Amino acid sequence: MEVTEILSESVSGKYHQPKAATYKSWEFKLQLLLKKPSVLLKLTPRKKLTRPPRAELDQWAQSLEKLLEYKSGVSAFREFLKSEFCEENIEFWLACEDFKLSKTPENLLTKAESIYEEFICMDSPKEVNLDFHTRSRIKQHLPHPTLNCFDEAQRKIYQLMENDCYTRFLESGIYQALRGSERPRRP
Repeated sequence: MEVTEILSESVSGKYHQPKAATYKSWEFKLQLLLKKPSVLLKLTPRKKLTRPPRAELDQWAQSLEKLLEYKSGVSAFREFLKSEFCEENIEFWLACEDFKLSKTPENLLTKAESIYEEFICMDSPKEVNLDFHTRSRIKQHLPHPTLNCFDEAQRKIYQLMENDCYTRFLESGIYQALRGSERPRRP
């Protein structure tokens, strides 16, 4: 008996025909747990990326910093991170950049609490990979946040993306498709 047959057994003990997997169905969640990438690739909607100019693509290959200077670079990198199931890293980094633009203390506090609840606290919806000490320091500063209260955490996530995700991005199908078949030129 296959897994889908076992899981599709109803309470009454009768079997029913499993439906096609949708994003919110239990079959889809089961596929996530079983890590069937071929199924996930078919079900995951892809954002249509427009091909940027060749000079811009060359800039992306120089460094993560250069990549993040371009809106289209951020968009392509985000799509890649989604395919790797780690888009929370770029979302956290961008939230920190937006946080630094805050003008009023009230806005600072609101954004700090939002970032903490969404990315920092344990079991948050988009929890980023930070050590206990970094989390503790952020929590201590939360009642009276400053513009640089997330700097250490943002730096750690940036390093994680730079050392791990960025190099894989340059070899990814997303980046290669945007470039055409040509390999990236790194300095």
